[in-house]
Amino acid sequence: MDLGLKGRKAIVSAASRGLGLAAARSLAREGVALTMNARSAEALEKAAADIRSEFGVEVTAVAADFNTPEGRTAILEAAGEVDILVNNPGVRQVPTPYAKITGDDWRYWMETHFMSSLEMITAVAPGMQARKFGRIVNMSVSFIKFPQVGFAHSHAARLALSGAVAAMSRELMPDNVTINTVCPGLFDTDALHTNLHGHAKRGNTTYEAIVENRLSTCPAGRFADPSECGDLIAFLCSAQSGFMSGQNIVNDGGVYQGLF
Repeated sequence: MDLGLKGRKAIVSAASRGLGLAAARSLAREGVALTMNARSAEALEKAAADIRSEFGVEVTAVAADFNTPEGRTAILEAAGEVDILVNNPGVRQVPTPYAKITGDDWRYWMETHFMSSLEMITAVAPGMQARKFGRIVNMSVSFIKFPQVGFAHSHAARLALSGAVAAMSRELMPDNVTINTVCPGLFDTDALHTNLHGHAKRGNTTYEAIVENRLSTCPAGRFADPSECGDLIAFLCSAQSGFMSGQNIVNDGGVYQGLF
């Protein structure tokens, strides 16, 4: 299927590895010019060079912290007018008992997983409306559908963003601008394996035991390849997806058992 994206321009943050890189690759395959962002200049430049070589698209690499005003300004200035925005804050969450979550912790997560993405949206959406095309995808986690103990601070920020964009989406849709949220589960990334090692250490067990436990609760019986998330994001950015907006799309191998 031709997704109708050739010649479009996109911003993808946390794009040097993992699901951000997968999104960048899937968009590049469709002929999208990219502004890729990550904190590590070396890893980012390598990822950008690989995409240029493989797909022949224009790639601008911006090494900056997406979660700071200065970083977001640098990304936006480098990108110029864009048709696609993939917000991926790229901050790893660590479980914390609710009684130990401080006021600074709550504010930190609201800044990194709410305000950072919201400010990017409000920066690019008016131009998208004027041009009558825009696709915005926010990266979240499947657990916002069934919040987990120890993650109250991060879930609160992610849910706040989903609530805000659900309301905003109705104002943007008349101009062919959509906002959706992808909620991935167990994807075979460095971040997943780092988290699993952390769970093993906290639980005084082995990494192998944690992996076995996670796979036993996943009906698909495997960790997903990052491209399976990247391709979903590319479809949500397609010309064909203009009738769907304000949705939280779980992509977790069947772990979540709810209907809605």
